[in-house]
Amino acid sequence: MSARTVEAKGQAGIAIVGMAVLYPKAVDLQSYWANIVSGRDAITEVGPERWDPEFYAGREGRGEYPVDRVYARRGGFLDADTAVPATRYGIPPVAVSGIEPDQMIALDVAARAIADAGGEDRLPDRDRVGVVLGRGGYVTPAAIRFSERVRGSSQLVATLSQILPDLDQRSLDLVRQTYQEALGPFAPESAIGLVSNLAASRLANRLDLRGPAYTVDGACASSLIAVDQAVSLLLAGRCDTVLAGGTHHVHDISFWSVFAQMRALSQRETIRPFDAEADGTLIGEGTGVVVLRRLDDAIEAGDRIYAVIRGTGVASDGRTSSLMNPDPAGQARAVRQAWQTAGLDTRAPGSVGLIEAHGTATRAGDSAEIRSMIDVFGTEGDPVAIGTVKSMIGHTMPAAGVAGLVKAALAVHHGVLPPTLNVSTPHPELAGSRFEPLAQAREWPSRADGTPRRAGVNAFGFGGINAHVVIEEPAPPARSRRVTSFGGSGDRVLRIAARTKAELARMLDCDDAVVRARLGSEPDVGPVRLAVAGPDARRLALARRAVQTGEPWRDGADVWFTPHPCSATPGVWPSSSRAWTRISSLDWRICRPGSGSLPRRPTPKTQ
Repeated sequence: MSARTVEAKGQAGIAIVGMAVLYPKAVDLQSYWANIVSGRDAITEVGPERWDPEFYAGREGRGEYPVDRVYARRGGFLDADTAVPATRYGIPPVAVSGIEPDQMIALDVAARAIADAGGEDRLPDRDRVGVVLGRGGYVTPAAIRFSERVRGSSQLVATLSQILPDLDQRSLDLVRQTYQEALGPFAPESAIGLVSNLAASRLANRLDLRGPAYTVDGACASSLIAVDQAVSLLLAGRCDTVLAGGTHHVHDISFWSVFAQMRALSQRETIRPFDAEADGTLIGEGTGVVVLRRLDDAIEAGDRIYAVIRGTGVASDGRTSSLMNPDPAGQARAVRQAWQTAGLDTRAPGSVGLIEAHGTATRAGDSAEIRSMIDVFGTEGDPVAIGTVKSMIGHTMPAAGVAGLVKAALAVHHGVLPPTLNVSTPHPELAGSRFEPLAQAREWPSRADGTPRRAGVNAFGFGGINAHVVIEEPAPPARSRRVTSFGGSGDRVLRIAARTKAELARMLDCDDAVVRARLGSEPDVGPVRLAVAGPDARRLALARRAVQTGEPWRDGADVWFTPHPCSATPGVWPSSSRAWTRISSLDWRICRPGSGSLPRRPTPKTQ
């Protein structure tokens, strides 16, 4: 049991200054948030590169279920082309062939999180940068292949020699060789890739981070426990920056078989958290990493702050009737710890606006979580949105907690309450409570009394390990560092880039809330560019018209559009080509918080 009182030198809290993800249908932070706000379902049928659904599929029935069959074939899968080039990080390709895929993916996501936090220049003292990564102790793909190479091939040959005694040794050796070759290449350098803690160690090695680097395994709560550990390292003064998160890329059929044996998978192959008809979860995969610093340090450095961690709590269920049944009291214990150490009253007006729940969509799990939330937050007071990203990407096991944390941080940052999919009839135990699953995204306005937007994030693991994190939007500094409008009005800037005008038009062909979900995200690389200061309904409508015209556009200091590389624009606005180049070329950093003033635009001679 642990609870961390999060206090920095002057202001309370730990700042989330960088984030990166790789989840189903979300290759980066921008697409992840856009998918969440638009309610995109990333659940698909398993591909043959994972396991053959026709060979292993079975039917759910009563009594004992065959251990070599599964009754669900849908889940949250990464695209097949997500492999990370080994040479990008100075790793010999032969070494990658035998290591667990999550090690390379975690390395790449962590590097992108550092870039999102401002880049390596923000890490001047590598001795004080730590890594804590949540990772499950499951039987993983590379470990299975290694076991099959060593034991499986020998057992196969022994079995063949018994049932086919006429086979000579040459034939048996050929069987062994063919079987091993089918498992893929393997070299001595590959063996070290099977050691589980190297998921964190490889990250520290390749990125030259010299603080503590280790993995934690708290089952489905692993990545939030990693965040709790990271907070401890920062508060103890052992680190100035910590990368924390979780990774899960185990879609071997043996892993699915375990959940089929427990009847934990949805028979209807639809994950329906907090729905009255929920009948089980679906497995997902992915990786998420956040970059954490003490709040005072982040403010002093001028970092962009997505959200502030006010408190963390971790607790176990203790002795209960069953090791596998979730216990509402144990869950509530972790949640209370986090809020008490943050010095916050869970039942005060405006204390919480969002609960990013564990929400596995199992009958026992959802019921226990609803009861624990009612126990902590009561039934009276302002409505609270409750939901989970699992409804869109599946249950990513040790990476589930950080998936929810990133979602909640973006919700706080953008002022949007995200939706949860597949809730047709809310769970009956939600009736009369403060909690409401949302079918569509809603704006999350700031409160008139100045109370910040605040969210709680749950992650509960097998065996009764529970974790909770409290986050809130950062207080505006006395002198704002965010010069994020063209005309100096202080409005935030939406920046979108595309390869063609048609592609940019498609990106705008959606609800305003989905378009605004891109606020604060780095744009893609592309010559066709749009920038909108304070993207309200009027300005977004104007931006759409500008893109439809296909011609360079500037409306006052609010909407800027260039349909082609900046070298083609001087003839349109000859008096301001330098200013236009600053907006249209690669240096989008001028629109980022804390990065300086934007150029004022002279009135064009033609428009």
